Amino acid sequence: MDEINVYIFLGFLESGKTKFIQETLEDPRMENGERTLLLVCEEGEEEYAPERFKVKDVAIEYIDDEDDLNANTLEYLVKKHGAERIVVEYNGQWLLDKFFEAMPESFVINQIMTFFDAATFINYNRNMRQLVYDKVQMTQMVVFNRFKGEYEKQEYHKIIRGISRRPDIVYEYLGGKAEFDDIEDPMPYDMDAPIIEIADRDFALFYRDLSEKPQNYIGKTVKFKGMAAVSRKVPSGYIVIGRYIMTCCEADIAYDGFALRTNSLIKGVATKDWLTVTAKVGYEYSAVYRQKGPVLSAVEIERAQPLPRDEMVATFY
Repeated sequence: MDEINVYIFLGFLESGKTKFIQETLEDPRMENGERTLLLVCEEGEEEYAPERFKVKDVAIEYIDDEDDLNANTLEYLVKKHGAERIVVEYNGQWLLDKFFEAMPESFVINQIMTFFDAATFINYNRNMRQLVYDKVQMTQMVVFNRFKGEYEKQEYHKIIRGISRRPDIVYEYLGGKAEFDDIEDPMPYDMDAPIIEIADRDFALFYRDLSEKPQNYIGKTVKFKGMAAVSRKVPSGYIVIGRYIMTCCEADIAYDGFALRTNSLIKGVATKDWLTVTAKVGYEYSAVYRQKGPVLSAVEIERAQPLPRDEMVATFY
């Protein structure tokens, strides 16, 4: 089958997905002659008005049961309507991986947008963190609908940036005015210092930043406290140094770390030993990653006391 562009709109019930999709399909600029399948996985109070669509050839199909979201169903609907483009209003209670697992090979994700009701977002994040994380981690834009002047943008910004720095953030006010988020995100440590010292509370941010933007660290010296990992898979003369990191919720806590060339500065290191490491950052192939990645070359290694139990897991917020 030819490649089919897929546009996914995420968000909880009544977050503004239907309104945005309706307005998008009313835009004559979206008419490109492609047959469009609108796949609705969640029905709210607002209904579609196909008679107002400026996109001419749109078929609407509903999938109400998560078990019906599978490759067979999607392939059938594509063939039924001869779809060349798919717009998905996704169910707020379903994890995005469910859709990815169901995708036929012909599907190509072109765009993902996420919508939140600003009035309920903070509570959703507090009580349904996994679902909020799921809707932000791969999106290209987050839109906070029904935003009010008394809301503190920094609070919303911090939550989104704690999950991903990828998406644009838009605040759409009740009157229709929209503002792009322009809050800068300087790192909480001095990138220009002779030795970049990473506070314990900032390790998760440091790990993600170095992993995503190693070019900003190559040749620089960093200092932080971490927990060692040693195994037969780690080459002689190296250990892994890192922390347990909670990205979303307790269920996804995992140990993440960097390859550290010890330079014979310490011996007898065992897994779960705590160390304070000063090291120069490089970027090269490592058997630890089985590909290129950040490799730290030790300048100084000291044994350290473990962090208190309630601080042992690094978080982004």
